[in-house]
Amino acid sequence: MSLLQELGAQLRATSDELPIGVVSVAMERLRSATELLNWVRQTSVDPIGVPQLGNATEHAEHAAAALRLAQDAIAAYLAQLGLAGEASAAPGGDWKAGLREDEQPAVPRQQEHQPPPERLGPWWRERVEQLTGEAPPPPRADGTPQERPADTAELLRRVAAGVRSGDRARLGRDLHGVNAATGLGLSAVTPPVLHRLAGDLLGHEPGPDDLQRLRSAAGGRVRSLLPGTPPAVLDTLLARICRAPAGAQAPSHPADSAVTASVLTGVLLARLGRDPATLDPNAPEPLPPRGVDA
Repeated sequence: MSLLQELGAQLRATSDELPIGVVSVAMERLRSATELLNWVRQTSVDPIGVPQLGNATEHAEHAAAALRLAQDAIAAYLAQLGLAGEASAAPGGDWKAGLREDEQPAVPRQQEHQPPPERLGPWWRERVEQLTGEAPPPPRADGTPQERPADTAELLRRVAAGVRSGDRARLGRDLHGVNAATGLGLSAVTPPVLHRLAGDLLGHEPGPDDLQRLRSAAGGRVRSLLPGTPPAVLDTLLARICRAPAGAQAPSHPADSAVTASVLTGVLLARLGRDPATLDPNAPEPLPPRGVDA
């Protein structure tokens, strides 16, 4: 190996190790926490940490942007050296960061006995029922709890499977079968996944000009599965995917973004013809299509 090739290998390794995925997931968790607190504070005059979370989210956004700029600069430098075409890690792998169980917040495993009610009441199930139109399943006759996904990534795969089958009742059961902490985690896990899937569907990095195309490709299916979702929630998610400015809107229920983002993930997977199992971070990297007409 020549000195130039060794330099290129070290630069590629440095680029691959940049924690873009982890920072992106942290940013989305802060954003999700801000949305939750904004909803809670509607009944309180105390700001309860929302300004501090806003500052932390802004810092995370700047960090993520700086990491992307560094990665782009390394890629441009390698191209100048004539080394851009040499083998390296698959691009865009940061979308897997939120799907890795060891990188998710520590959530107690479900015990054999029924967990105690959440302090805020059954608000998660009430909102899921409003979004999906599906009532919570009745408790089992023997009093044992319903089977629950082990973590948020598994919940996302189950939701995507329900979307693919078009079974809204199954979708409702899977969302009703988790506690609020696991469900709200969808808000943090889905953004990098959605950005990657949208890019694969479009055949290029999503941009503001792609907003209408994505809305046409996914909007109708999302609305049919989530008839109770406010239209502004989906519009905001699509705008974030396309890095487009989103219009000002009143604080929405924190479950709205989480549930809608998970269903949108399933819709994009179906448009790409991919199985929900590809959302396993240990699954082989899916081959990007040449382009799919929306």
